[in-house]
Amino acid sequence: MRKAMDVLKSADPVLAALIETVGPYRIRYSPPDFETLVKAIVYQQLSGKVAATIFGRLQAAAGDGRLTSEATLKVTPQRMRTLGLSRQKIGYIRDIARDTQSGETDFGALAKMKDEEAMRVLTSLKGVGVWTAQMFLIFALRRKDVLPSGDLGVRAAVRKAYGFEALPTPSEVDAVGEKWRPYRTVASWYLWRSLEPNANL
Repeated sequence: MRKAMDVLKSADPVLAALIETVGPYRIRYSPPDFETLVKAIVYQQLSGKVAATIFGRLQAAAGDGRLTSEATLKVTPQRMRTLGLSRQKIGYIRDIARDTQSGETDFGALAKMKDEEAMRVLTSLKGVGVWTAQMFLIFALRRKDVLPSGDLGVRAAVRKAYGFEALPTPSEVDAVGEKWRPYRTVASWYLWRSLEPNANL
């Protein structure tokens, strides 16, 4: 990561200051598998605390160990509703579980794809939008040049650090982030941490 730090610091003095304030890059990764994608879906549009509770209930209902497609399909939709999942998310999760079991969704293949192809495959799945796919690329596939410019945390951090009067649009964030290539993921992590120093990212 030393090279990434050097590139980002020399390219952007504002980001350089954030890096100095936040400290070492300590991103937390998850395995690139079914459970990680389901977790991202559960977390959509929910606070972290609420989402963590619901996801923990799903893990418990499906059995010990990591959440698998087979174990998930053994939990009935009715039971999933009682865990706190919306009907829409239940449908998404069960569809992905069936696709995983059939081999239509191959998490091993995703790891070998370029960013653009992985994004295309992930966003073709029901319930997986651009933001969710980007989170999977960053935290599961460990890609170094992903900028989730539509993420509210990233936009808020850019507003604060770069002096925008209002919340910048995703296009404005993309423009600011051009200078961060090919380490836009690293820059994004520092932006998140600049707002929440103790975030579990």
